[in-house]
Amino acid sequence: MAENFRQLEAKMGPERRAKVAARVEALLRDMPLDELREARAMTQEHLAKILNVNQSAISKMERRADMYVSTLQDFVKAMGGQLEIRAVFPDGTVRITQFSELAKAR
Repeated sequence: MAENFRQLEAKMGPERRAKVAARVEALLRDMPLDELREARAMTQEHLAKILNVNQSAISKMERRADMYVSTLQDFVKAMGGQLEIRAVFPDGTVRITQFSELAKAR
């Protein structure tokens, strides 16, 4: 299948290739937790073992719209990442650093 995509890509003009690349970048930049976990090639069971919880707890976390920052930080760290919280304004973006103290306290 990858070979077929490469063939299609080779037939695309530079403008179309740029649009496809931009769309892929946007999809990878913004995703819910379950898709992020899958993109990191992790199962709910594997993540549950790392966090020392059961699989159903991971499922619930992935469906929650609201959770503690520390819970989200643990979830991201278990996948090998680091949580950053930013405030986005029309005139710029500010990284909020007070939550980085949570990691040090643990």
